[in-house]
Amino acid sequence: MCEKMDVEVMVVDFWANGFGMRVRIALQEKGIHFEFKEEDLRNPQRSPLVLKMNPVQKSIPILIHKGSPICDSLAILEYIDETWNEGFPLFLPKDPYERAKARFWASFIDSKIFGSQTRFLKSKGEAKEAAKKDFLEELKQLEGELGDKTYFGGDVFGFLDIVFIPFSSMFYAYGRHGEFKMEAECPKLASWVKRCVERESVSKTLPDPIEMYELHKKWYGSE
Repeated sequence: MCEKMDVEVMVVDFWANGFGMRVRIALQEKGIHFEFKEEDLRNPQRSPLVLKMNPVQKSIPILIHKGSPICDSLAILEYIDETWNEGFPLFLPKDPYERAKARFWASFIDSKIFGSQTRFLKSKGEAKEAAKKDFLEELKQLEGELGDKTYFGGDVFGFLDIVFIPFSSMFYAYGRHGEFKMEAECPKLASWVKRCVERESVSKTLPDPIEMYELHKKWYGSE
């Protein structure tokens, strides 16, 4: 599946794809230069590059390193952490238990929170209220894991912060769709976001919240 490429590190992604934002933030945190290749998810036809580099899932993000593709955002994050480890900040904790916890909550975000977010944004009426309740409960569970720590891993910006911070670009949209404010419902998460966006890697990557709201309103067709 390898091919010769002039670019050593390339990220194939869509600007508003939260899963791909993780990859771009991670590379910037490591100080790794990369080329960004835009793949427009609004076009149902995937590009030849995506079909070649990810023929199984035909999805993004894709990290292409020295011509070899790595797919799935969580797998990509671990690849980045293991590949650029000497002299670079590490994302995952060294302690096996803390590392396992970080992976558990990352799975929770992708398997539970993302699914609940989608149901919440797509549903209407009573179904929307029920989806909103479930969604907020899961966000508060995640907030419980954050607690009073600066970042999810403690004092150091790390793996779980990178995994979840792209979701914060949708906090404004959540409030508009559900008529609530994230600052009131999840104040510790809201404060955590403010700390994270002080990092250049995050502030340069996260899109404008209003643009995200308008985009997802078109996608999901709900207010």
